[in-house]
Amino acid sequence: MAGSLDGRIAYVTGSSRGIGAATAQALAAEGAHVLLSGRTISDLEAVEDAIHQAGGTATIAPFDLTEADAVSRLAGAVAERWDRLDILVLNAAILPQLTPVAQIEGKAFNQALLTNLLAPQALLAAFDPLLRRSPAGRVIGLTSSVATSPRAYWGAYAASKAALEVLLDTYAQEVERISGTRVAIVDPGATRTKMRARAFPGEDPQGVKPPEAVAACIAALLAADFPNRHRERVET
Repeated sequence: MAGSLDGRIAYVTGSSRGIGAATAQALAAEGAHVLLSGRTISDLEAVEDAIHQAGGTATIAPFDLTEADAVSRLAGAVAERWDRLDILVLNAAILPQLTPVAQIEGKAFNQALLTNLLAPQALLAAFDPLLRRSPAGRVIGLTSSVATSPRAYWGAYAASKAALEVLLDTYAQEVERISGTRVAIVDPGATRTKMRARAFPGEDPQGVKPPEAVAACIAALLAADFPNRHRERVET
């Protein structure tokens, strides 16, 4: 399948459902070969099948990002097969229980930090050499408005996303003069996902945009390219 991303190797974390699955399909539709990762094999296989049926290509890598050595093992496998990575979309995240800061449960907070912050750092560390081997390595990290506009009861999730933004901005500054790698931070805004449904159980899901709208924005951003440290919010 030829397209604006023809020949690119892309890795989308958390691509078994929601924004991750939609983004993987959108990038594949533009010609990228997409690596799919997540913990539920059946969901990953469904996304892979949808990509293949549409004429695209994908490879599934089912594993838990928070497992010790999982990221380094995946990076080694990618290096063996392709020797580079052109696109890294840091999408995987979890939403801990919404609660006052004084009542944040330590185990849940640690899990959120592990998934939303420490795992992305491990991915950047493991895939940085492969991104540098690309003529134009691109990293897109998904964030949330609460990272910069804190909201009551969202402290645990907001803190993890705020820290992720700092991490991505710092990495962008570190690589811009020594490689072709560029970094963008994308806020998907209100989107029809399972995470959103958990956070707003009384909301009509049809009143917010589908994951495909965010995916289209990400694909268009990569196709048109972007300056380093680019920030964007998907409004519609």
